[in-house]
Amino acid sequence: MNAPVTPMPKPRPVSEAEWALRCELAEFYHLVDWFGWTETIFNHISARLPGPSEHYLVNPFGLNYDEVTPENLLKVGLDGRKVEPSDYDANPAGFALHSAIHGAREDIHCVVHTHTTPISAVVQKKRGFTHDDFYGAQLFGRIGYHTFEGITLFADEKERMLASLGDKHILVLRNHGIAVGESTVAKTFFLLWTVQRAAEIQSLADSMGGEDTVLPDAVRARCADLTAMLIREDDFAQKFFHAMLRKMHAERGPSW
Repeated sequence: MNAPVTPMPKPRPVSEAEWALRCELAEFYHLVDWFGWTETIFNHISARLPGPSEHYLVNPFGLNYDEVTPENLLKVGLDGRKVEPSDYDANPAGFALHSAIHGAREDIHCVVHTHTTPISAVVQKKRGFTHDDFYGAQLFGRIGYHTFEGITLFADEKERMLASLGDKHILVLRNHGIAVGESTVAKTFFLLWTVQRAAEIQSLADSMGGEDTVLPDAVRARCADLTAMLIREDDFAQKFFHAMLRKMHAERGPSW
């Protein structure tokens, strides 16, 4: 039940490791679409390729997330330029954010950027995430905040974004959205799901009357430490990732 993502037949000569990553990343795109977290053709998920070269995979700009396949994922360098021919272009707004993180953080191999409605609502608030619900508590001390400078197109913002991220794995882009990065596709997906749930609950709670029950920092820290420990265990995130794939495939059918 927790088998790796079933790869589609390999249509061209790439390494087994690269093809497995392509299949896993394409499924990440499909899950984001299935959950309704897409922003039409915008936003991006990237994964660093194994090996010494600083290349990563990212979606072709102009495709819906359910149209992303292992074959049509673009291979690009840290400068955002394609290193293999493709009929598609990449989204230039992704290069400043993704290349900055991939180029600086050896512990992060997959990065996802979203701005769903609940996330965009929370990050517009000056206080950001409150850490007073079950999922928000798991993010306590794990988020960096970056001041909005406009659409992330320009290389000069990279160092400031990295300074805002620090050693954390979640970057709130104020007035915009979030970026989440982890060491594997499955861990990144699980962390994104946690952030999304925290934003959904906080948004709903803020719309209701009554006073919130504020959690002590010690309780928040205990929750965050436990979740961080679980996400470091490969099997935990993989089980969650494949469980969500089974649900998606049961509803939509196989991806390929």
